[in-house]
Order: sequence, then C-alpha cells, then structure tokens
Amino acid sequence: MSPKDDNFGRESAGSSVQIAFEDNKLVQALTGEQGANLKLIEKQLAVRVHQRGNLFTISGAPADVEVAERLLKELADLIGSGYPLYGSDVVFAIQILSDNLNRHLRDIFLDQVFIASNKRTISPKSIKQKEYIESIRSFDIVFGVGPAGTGKTYLAMAMAVAAMSKEFVRRIVLVRPAVEAGEKLGFLPGDLAEKVNPYLRPLYDALHDMMDFERASNLIQRGAIEVAPLAFMRGRTLNDAFVILDEAQNTTAEQMKMFLTRLGLGSKAVITGDITQIDLPDNKPSGLVEALELLRGVQGIRMVYFSKRDVVRHRLVQDIIEAYEKAEKRTPQVNREPERS
Repeated sequence: MSPKDDNFGRESAGSSVQIAFEDNKLVQALTGEQGANLKLIEKQLAVRVHQRGNLFTISGAPADVEVAERLLKELADLIGSGYPLYGSDVVFAIQILSDNLNRHLRDIFLDQVFIASNKRTISPKSIKQKEYIESIRSFDIVFGVGPAGTGKTYLAMAMAVAAMSKEFVRRIVLVRPAVEAGEKLGFLPGDLAEKVNPYLRPLYDALHDMMDFERASNLIQRGAIEVAPLAFMRGRTLNDAFVILDEAQNTTAEQMKMFLTRLGLGSKAVITGDITQIDLPDNKPSGLVEALELLRGVQGIRMVYFSKRDVVRHRLVQDIIEAYEKAEKRTPQVNREPERS
C-alpha cells in the first residue's frame, strides 16, 4: 500500500509532528526489528521518534523534524511498493533527503539494475549512484571517479551482466592494470597468468557476487566473460562488448589512450578509478587524470564524480576518507585532480 497524505492524520505543533499509517504490516517493516530503524533515524537526525501503535510522533529541531517526517512518508511509500527495507537503506535515504528534501526515494531505490544469484536486487543507493547508472545507460564511454566504497565498479559490473543477459552485448571484458605496489612481479611464483591473477581478484569477487560460481566459470571458459590485465588489450578491437577498466588511476597516459581506442562497434566502456590512490612512480603521470582533462566536453563521453558522501560501506569509511583528505591537503601531490566542468 502506498500511503497518501489524506491518511497520515498529521498534526503540527511547532517542532513536533504526528504521522499515522493504516497498514500494520507496513508499520512493522517501517520500524524495523525492535525499533532498529527508528533508532537509526533518531541517531542520524537528532530527533525523537515515539511510536504508539500506528501513530508516530517526531520532535526536535524544526529542520530535522521536517526531514524525518518526509523520510517516514517516503520509506512507507517504498515498503508499500514491495521494497524490502534494510537498516542501511534508512541511512542512505537520510543522506538523500538531507541533500534534497524534494527527492522521491522510489525513483532511486526502485531503479532495478540487476537481480544477483542470491536473489538480492541491485539498485542505486544515492543520488550520485542513480546519475552513474543513468549515464551508463545513455553514454558509450563513462568515467566513474571517486573514493573506494562508492559502488563504482560494483554497479558497472551489475550493468554489464544485465546488458549481456538482455543480449545487448555478446561479451564482458574486465580489465585492470597490474601495477607493482611494493612487490615485484618477477619475484612472485608461477607463470604470467598466475602472477597477475591477484591484481584481478577484486573483479572476480564482484562477478561471483552477481552470479553463481559455476555459471561464471562456464562463461569465462567460453570467452563470454574475460578478466585480463590491461597489457593484454594491446592490438585488439572489442566489438559488441561491455568493457570495464578498473583502478584506472594506475594507468599511464599511453595505456589509457591504448584502452580507449580498443572500443569497437556496439560496445560500451566504463572507466573507474580513485585519483587519490595512485600507485604509479612520481615521474609517471596518471592516464586517468590526463584523460579527464583531455576528454572533458567531448560529446558521447560522461564523467561522474563521487564523493565521500556516496560511500556505501561501513559508516566509518566516510570518516576515514575525510581524515586522509585532510592529511593530503597538507602534503603536495604529484598527480592532481583536474578541474570539473
């Protein structure tokens, strides 16, 4: 059931409002187990939320009460639409409405990208993630730039698997630069494939989260899904493919140009990276940083910039990123972030 304003029974008295819902199951899902969702709202917004039956009373600073009231209505609308609400969704919803109170959560959370093998629906969890997947749908080349934990690679992978399942593309190509960070490849055991495999492991992990191991292995053996180091892309033309270049901040200028010119007919490329995590030698400028400068404004290419507010990992990750950003401002950087248009 999707609640309507006529059903809320809202009474306002300064910094206190009341909202009533008619559906008991909706109320149970909204409050969460042992009121966990309400406790999250109280902690995140510094308000008091008192529940008595189907009646909710919100009190606190007027601005916070307004966000909390809107939040309960929007979350109830999501639940009424069949969305399975989790505690993490409440936190993401608060961030979205705190930035823009007029946003409708259903436009974001109900945008189904893909249903993983564990039956979990993959959908955007922030305004920026929504912008990102819309860009991938609309543009042939998309850059996703920002800190770890913002879902850049994960959502790109979900879009790639969805595109192949719908036969929009014939294959998926997942690429990463194999940058030596503290340990030389020559000293690692095994042949070349075994040496570079650890660099590609995060891509395998994301892929296996989308589909069961047996199906993923079968598609890899058939060549429908290819996971390879960037160096293996030289001299190739990739037609009817969804190509993802991950950790692109560790590409050189030559490697980035080589990768971008591999794109063939009917193909789409997503380039992801975090320009604050460049592992290249100081005398090697990042190909991602250069590409963001050179290709800015080119028709058909879209650049989406994430920030620490878009992190969808543990809540402490945002604080960790912020602490490192403060430290980096006190230290000169060789590879600098380009100006954004």
